[in-house]
Amino acid sequence: MAPQTPEELAAAVERDGIEFLFAMFVDLHGKPCAKLVPVSALKQMLAGGAGFAGYAAGPMGQTPADPDLIAVPDIASYTPMPWRPGLAILMCDPHVDGKPWPYAPRVILKRALAGLAARGMSYHAGAEPEYFLVRKTPDGGIRVADELDDAGLPCYDAKGLTRSYEFLTTLSKTMNALGWSNYANDHEDGNGQFEQNFSYAGALTTADRMIIFRYMVHSLAQEQGMLATFMPKPFADRTGTGMHLHLSLWNPDATQALFHDDGDERKLGLSELAYQFIGGVLDHAPGLTAVTCPTVNSYKRVSAAAPLSGAAWAPGYVTYGGNNRTQMIRVPDAGRIEVRVVDGLANPYLALTALLAAGLDGIDRGLDPGEPNRENLFDLAVGEVTSRGIRQLPPTLAHAADELAADGVLREGFGKVPGGEYVDYYASVKRAEFAEYHAEVSPWEIRRYLTL
Repeated sequence: MAPQTPEELAAAVERDGIEFLFAMFVDLHGKPCAKLVPVSALKQMLAGGAGFAGYAAGPMGQTPADPDLIAVPDIASYTPMPWRPGLAILMCDPHVDGKPWPYAPRVILKRALAGLAARGMSYHAGAEPEYFLVRKTPDGGIRVADELDDAGLPCYDAKGLTRSYEFLTTLSKTMNALGWSNYANDHEDGNGQFEQNFSYAGALTTADRMIIFRYMVHSLAQEQGMLATFMPKPFADRTGTGMHLHLSLWNPDATQALFHDDGDERKLGLSELAYQFIGGVLDHAPGLTAVTCPTVNSYKRVSAAAPLSGAAWAPGYVTYGGNNRTQMIRVPDAGRIEVRVVDGLANPYLALTALLAAGLDGIDRGLDPGEPNRENLFDLAVGEVTSRGIRQLPPTLAHAADELAADGVLREGFGKVPGGEYVDYYASVKRAEFAEYHAEVSPWEIRRYLTL
């Protein structure tokens, strides 16, 4: 059981032989920022937090003239790193002038969860993180780390799993030592691509675990002379990287599954509340995408043409269906939904906040998402799909940022910040990111236009 008090934390630190702790939080992009604190300074950190220059950390709503961000540890988030004895992580909530900083993604999700608790519900999530293992090439590019991983259909390849056995099993053993209940590890659809699954939990816990999981994957890969990437589309001809989120609402003590209904006339095992939640997510999908697909590269994954393996496995349209992986929302089993538009670089705190705000709006408005789509959308031409009134997802980060800024429900869900609203800050960061990308002259442009 996770420690709840300073005394319980001190006992856990002593029991686990911890010598140093990371006081960790993430910026807007989901980048983990930390200070390495010796255990001898634990009492000092618990009493006063760890100070950071917020502007230097990343997009955190600060300038060089602003006071320190004080990272206040969440004792219950204590996570030792079994593969690196002596080290543990404490996830933190940034504060400024003694108050939770509303630009901090973890603070934003916690505020949303408090609002949900006031409505008599709790929010659970499971994540399916995918990633590639690669190596740098002399020309500055990348290649798949395992040179033998060149099969045309590499998904579930036992030989590929065996060659990466040490890496994968180290991660699996680490997750199980932490109580995450790793239940599957597989070679994914792209060469050099893997997925490792752990059990669902409360939304905040799952978001914390995703940040720690990505940190562990990066660190262990580098120790073995490789690089790990959660980039949505690192290779043009291979499947992209997702972070599908499985969502459900429960009563406050998680003893009653509010999304489950065995009497569902649509035969998906969902309650009316769940369908209304789906209706809200679909209705707000254009703006949501700026958060669930947060990079320029993200839009080379969604709506992508089939790679070498034959299927992109990423949605291009605003739809839901049963156990159908061509949909934006899949219902793999009774009582939960899977949102497939989330990619590997999504900030889990912000993605879960946005999905909750959209879903609750669907509940408040009693939205009906209609009958589930049962078609293979990968087989249909764009014109045929749009002629049926099915919306496409935004084609670029710039389009998605505009959709987010125009979405009043998501604006309210992310809340106010000093000087305005978080949505405007987020959209401005993403528009600047797109503008920086757009200013680059690519090799494609040279090939296409040089002698025209």
